[in-house]
Amino acid sequence: MEADFVIVGAGSAGCAMAYRLSEAGASVLVIEHGGTDAGPFIQMPAALSYPMNMARYDWGYRSEPEPNLNNRRLACPRGKVIGGSSSINGMVYVRGHAMDYEHWRDSGADGWGYADVLPYFKRMENWHSGGHGGDTEWRGKDGPLHVTRGPRENPLFGAFVEAGRQAGYDLTGDYNGEKQEGFGPMEQTVWQGRRWSAANAYLRPALKRDNCDLVRGLVERVVIEDGRATGVALKGGQVVRARRQVVLAASSLNSPKLLMLSGIGAGAHLAEHGIEVVADRPGVGANLQDHLEIYLQMAASQPITLYKHWNVFSKALIGAQWLFTKTGLGASNQFESAAFIRSRAGVQYPDIQYHFLPMAVRYDGQAAAEGHGFQAHVGPMRSPSRGAVTLRSADPGDDPVIRFNYMSTEQDWIDFRACIRLTREIFAQEAFKPYVRHEIQPGADLQGDADLDAFVAEHAESAYHPCGTCRMGRADDPNAVVDPQGRVIGVEGLSVADSSIFPRITNGNLNGPSILVGEKMSDHLLGRAPLAPVNDAPWIHPDWETEQR
Repeated sequence: MEADFVIVGAGSAGCAMAYRLSEAGASVLVIEHGGTDAGPFIQMPAALSYPMNMARYDWGYRSEPEPNLNNRRLACPRGKVIGGSSSINGMVYVRGHAMDYEHWRDSGADGWGYADVLPYFKRMENWHSGGHGGDTEWRGKDGPLHVTRGPRENPLFGAFVEAGRQAGYDLTGDYNGEKQEGFGPMEQTVWQGRRWSAANAYLRPALKRDNCDLVRGLVERVVIEDGRATGVALKGGQVVRARRQVVLAASSLNSPKLLMLSGIGAGAHLAEHGIEVVADRPGVGANLQDHLEIYLQMAASQPITLYKHWNVFSKALIGAQWLFTKTGLGASNQFESAAFIRSRAGVQYPDIQYHFLPMAVRYDGQAAAEGHGFQAHVGPMRSPSRGAVTLRSADPGDDPVIRFNYMSTEQDWIDFRACIRLTREIFAQEAFKPYVRHEIQPGADLQGDADLDAFVAEHAESAYHPCGTCRMGRADDPNAVVDPQGRVIGVEGLSVADSSIFPRITNGNLNGPSILVGEKMSDHLLGRAPLAPVNDAPWIHPDWETEQR
């Protein structure tokens, strides 16, 4: 049990690295605790609420009670399955905004500016516009990751975009291209009617090579000898050795946990649990960020929503059609219109994201009691709140302690109130007049700041985008955990490559940027020169300083 590279975690970044490292001729062992991703619950896009709530596929983590959210413990799903969270997520594909990566670079992640990451996005994508426009020059055509657009046949998808235009916002033909800001079609990692997870895109092709293998097991710690990582210890005592590098790609919750169990973290915290300190890095587990969102739900005046399929008979028909033909409603995640807007003048680039869904339903699959309805998932993109992942004990079998510290600044509340009020304005436009009966939630009677704050405290949910817990920065930055090549500072032969390393959360869903990390880190691990930077300038609202739209 030995290879050049040992990758812990067959998730979004881990699968991409397995593919690129084995493609270059290196031997790779990927270690995954979860089981197979076969079966309709994972592979059928419309079934996305099932795997996310199944203990078989999910680590089942919950946050500690969140003091600003009425002490609720929020669900924090992470994929425990081949493909990781890309096998249980909502399949929404967002690169992030160009300015997100400029911020990464400026905060110490040299070589991670937009010009540096754009070539990697192009390398990983196999983009299909489906005849819906888009920025061909900005997109990749022959990468492993298929990115498509839903058919957008339900009239509500068009109504949402038209309402945005009527409210005075820009439209965008491709939020992953030159211009993120505006209303337009949403993109999904779906191909030929199937969830196109990192397992389907990267790991399956990699495993066909003789130099790439998958090992089932629970990694308990990194084996470190004389300041160098030489392998990992599995539950049961087996050690898998790495000749060149051990790479943690176990998620923003499990990667910092593994570092701490291995003696890398805040010295005092490790000492509390009787763990010998190998490298005192206070940034391990700190800087935890996430996107929080609410569902603004409207009752529909016409029976055109997906609610008409919310019965056993209809679900069986959709399932059968998908099973045999990979077509129909089962072949889309149903998130087919999107928007990115700015909350106020003086914000340089979008800080609010919308997912529009032609049904009023919760992530756990519970439909709204009102029957026919539709909803916008809305939330701020760059919360100033920061949390932490810490150890519950020195026992690798214990869940980590997850404290997001949501809504802990005044700015969070200001941003959420803006989200609700701007969304109500969009739903009040002429384009929605034929479809709206009334507001289900928050409910039209909730208008004042205190009412809206109370609603957010009771109903805000995680968008499941945790990141930032092994922040990338300069080697002399005491709070950085990895350098811009992904190497853990203070230990030889050990890297982290997943959403843990994000210095700051990116706009939108994190699957795309997580795969990007795997793609780019592969070149660093191989000692290759990175792809040549490009100088495509993204669109920024010309009057952003004085205008909100």
